[in-house]
Amino acid sequence: MEFRRLGNVEREIRQLQDAINDARNNVGLEEGNPELEKLQVENMKLKHRLSILNRAIAAESGSSQPSANSSILDHLNDIFTQAIATAFPQVCADVPTVITVSGVPKFGDYQCNNAMQIVQKLKALDVKTNPRDVAVKIMEAVPRSPMISKVEVAGAGFVNVFLDKTFGAEAIMSILKDGVKPPTFERKRVIVDFSSPNIAKEMHVGHLRSTIIGDSICRFLEFLGHDVLRLNHVGDWGTQFGMLIAHLQDRFPDYLKVSPPIGDLQAFYKESKTRFDSDEEFKKRAYACVVKLQGGDADSLKGWKLICDVSRKEFQKVYDRLDVKLIERGESFYQKRMENIVKDLAKQQFLEEDEGRKIMWGENKDGIPLTIIKSDGGFTYDTSDMAAIKQRLHEEKGEWLVYVTDAGQATHFYTIFSCARRAKILDPAVHRVDHVGFGVVLGEDGKKFKTRSGDTVKLTELLDEGLKRSLDKLLEKERDKVLTPEELKAAQESVAYGCIKYADLSHNRNNEYIFSFDKMLEDKGNTAVYLLYAYTRIRSIARNCGGDFANDIDKVIASTQLSLDHEKEWKLAKVLLKFTDVMKLISKNLCLHHLCEFVYDVSTTFTEFYDSCYCIEKNKQGEIVKINAGRVLLCEATSRVLGKCFDILGLKPLHKI
Repeated sequence: MEFRRLGNVEREIRQLQDAINDARNNVGLEEGNPELEKLQVENMKLKHRLSILNRAIAAESGSSQPSANSSILDHLNDIFTQAIATAFPQVCADVPTVITVSGVPKFGDYQCNNAMQIVQKLKALDVKTNPRDVAVKIMEAVPRSPMISKVEVAGAGFVNVFLDKTFGAEAIMSILKDGVKPPTFERKRVIVDFSSPNIAKEMHVGHLRSTIIGDSICRFLEFLGHDVLRLNHVGDWGTQFGMLIAHLQDRFPDYLKVSPPIGDLQAFYKESKTRFDSDEEFKKRAYACVVKLQGGDADSLKGWKLICDVSRKEFQKVYDRLDVKLIERGESFYQKRMENIVKDLAKQQFLEEDEGRKIMWGENKDGIPLTIIKSDGGFTYDTSDMAAIKQRLHEEKGEWLVYVTDAGQATHFYTIFSCARRAKILDPAVHRVDHVGFGVVLGEDGKKFKTRSGDTVKLTELLDEGLKRSLDKLLEKERDKVLTPEELKAAQESVAYGCIKYADLSHNRNNEYIFSFDKMLEDKGNTAVYLLYAYTRIRSIARNCGGDFANDIDKVIASTQLSLDHEKEWKLAKVLLKFTDVMKLISKNLCLHHLCEFVYDVSTTFTEFYDSCYCIEKNKQGEIVKINAGRVLLCEATSRVLGKCFDILGLKPLHKI
């Protein structure tokens, strides 16, 4: 049977190769002939079919075998693509394989739902059949795989796939022996631009999402093995520094000798802005200070650096609390590069005059052009972003750029990317660029999140409130009676910052979300509190067993054969095996809520397992009489997968909480 199938596939390949050669030679056809275009399209389809059939040969020969950290969806897609090519070579090029997760256990774990589509394609070729017969032929053509225990046809043409328990047990043991491994990706140099506050202004809730989402994306990409550069593109240059320096000179005339005691930089900024708006003489001095600063005047640069240093110290306090690591590279870094990019764009005749400005359109001259030079001769954010994208791609050798900003900047980055492609700075064949947009944070009233007085919520005040509320929650649960003061403080910070991060990341970043301490501190549902408690309980199971389970778990792993006989054991294992597919999905869309959904699914499925399957049995005196080693190891595997997910999400789990 197998040899006959291989022979049929090889004959089909020879026929396709002959057809491709005929189409490539275009015998008797001239340029502009409509038949030529039709044959060229057919040629592409034949090449696609040939590729599919060659993969089928490889699969039949046993060269395409899944590993422990293989993507289940990719593997099933691959072997069903091959099966469709074998069973229906005449339509395979026009039928993308459809694999879905089954929602009902009796219908298997996954399904191939291509039968109806193939029937329609065959009908167009005057071949009459029905979905069930098509499904049966696909099922018969599916190559053997250690990942699959059985394949069956149900209903009007669904091909149901049941995963193999032996493969599942081996994959779980691989997690225990080799660690939680990422799927295999080509390693890239990735530059992530996130957080990006402005010097002399306090970080506020608007910076929260960029900081949290950006850090988690970096953690995710680092786990995948990419070379990640975390950049903080701060606003540290521009007209506002003229008024700040002028105000500094008035308030602290000896600033060149004695470091000025600027305690509240936000108040200092407001004072200077008020003077700038109301005092014409001060405004003239401010503009003069800008000119001196941009000209490299030593005293002006000293004042500028003092102001920047005060801001940096305040920013760093927030980053330390959130455990976020960044390399600052402000707009000032790109000053010389902006001059160079303007010269380059002008030389290539990309700049156009527009009412005194110099603008640049993207590839199709649609949307809004970039303003490269203002009417007064100054540069803009557009100029600095063009200089930055060139620096990151050409000097830093970035292969993948990620910009994490609010969704309102989507048009801006669309235009930046388009202009960079037009100027041959960005090559789509080599570079990947993503604007990771996010919605605004809303208050519980459904309006933009602000203080009662209508001011923007300061990030430090938000974090302080989180600490206060998390401590109240821990005291309510009487955790102070079982934790040392140091452990209580660690738990307080873990819960507070974990809740703030998780509440953000668990929502689809493209949407707005309502910020509510009450909801995020609940210990039920998809919240950080529930997950942190669940993880701590799971981690304690092996420890409570004592002996090698507590002190040398690797020895237990080496000597234990894992079986997944109970339905809840097998259900938990199958959820854990989805980890790779979740990683691959996030790599495409950079949406971390998929990981949060996975973590919650693992935790709730674990609860089902633990309620149904005894890991440790005790007598009436509370003494351990039996330990199910396999189940304890399943707990250990669960904790390791969750631990890796928590690390990507930036959550800090504790052994005691």
